[in-house]
Amino acid sequence: MTHMKLTYLGPEGTFTHQAAIEAGHCLKTQYGIDEPELVAAPDVTSIMASVQSGESWGVIAWENNVEGYVMPNLDALIDAHDAAGLARVGINVSFDAFVTPGTSQIGIDGASVSAHPHGLAQCKRFIERHRLHPAQASSNAAACRDLKPGNVALGPHICGDLYGLEILEEHVEDFDGAHTDFLVIAPRGDVLDYVARTREREFETVITFIPLATGPGVVANLLDVLRDCGLNMTSLISRPIKGHDGTYSFIITLDAAPWEPRFRRMLVEVAEHGDWAKTIAVYPRRERPNPPVDSWMLPEGGVRLDSSASTSDWQTAQNARRELLW
Repeated sequence: MTHMKLTYLGPEGTFTHQAAIEAGHCLKTQYGIDEPELVAAPDVTSIMASVQSGESWGVIAWENNVEGYVMPNLDALIDAHDAAGLARVGINVSFDAFVTPGTSQIGIDGASVSAHPHGLAQCKRFIERHRLHPAQASSNAAACRDLKPGNVALGPHICGDLYGLEILEEHVEDFDGAHTDFLVIAPRGDVLDYVARTREREFETVITFIPLATGPGVVANLLDVLRDCGLNMTSLISRPIKGHDGTYSFIITLDAAPWEPRFRRMLVEVAEHGDWAKTIAVYPRRERPNPPVDSWMLPEGGVRLDSSASTSDWQTAQNARRELLW
């Protein structure tokens, strides 16, 4: 592919737009692809349609370290008939609160505040402090573009200049260090072609499993297969199969590429068992930190045995009884 289009969630100024710019550099480095033409789309459905028709590749939000996986996008990729991920890029996420020129800060309390649902979720303290009424927008940039006088929009810093807005307050997110990963997606044939050219690198694979049997031990049996094949799992989540109570798909990220013998052994065993599997992303492996979980990070309550403390066995048992509700 000598020239390509890369479709992102518009309008200009979204975090996805910034990720698309970064993705252009990433594709050049990882696969030798010339930087693409960036095309804004109104929603993820349009991005998926463009990719599956072969008109373009796409960029979708995938996972962030505050709200976790972007479930609608994950579901869309699982259900897609011809799309998979081949690169993963990260963007630091920080929100500014914007108003139209001349709006007084005193007058915003009780006003409407608009942003993408994930943006609203990441700025709850600011919203509560000003008693704002959340209103969902298709994207953070769209919220800024369509902002009405007297209301507030949350979005990336660049939206101020793009849409002629004033900054009411900078860095209104609840947590410093918020980070979102985006997935570059393409038709499955393109993914197979480009990934095959760089097999000398280490890869991660995201694969979805649907056990056709349900009941005790189903997930444990699947994890046993991964362990016995020597595969390192770095993420495991489940999603309901919509409209069917008690049935789930399991999405697992593995430190391995589909062409490795151990991966193939795993797929053969899963297939012979009669379960369903679908690879939804293969991308060069990222360096990941492995920090310990410090005590101050833990939520209130819960059970934790501190071996260095002098807590008696009786008190430990009492704490456990309280937290486990028996």
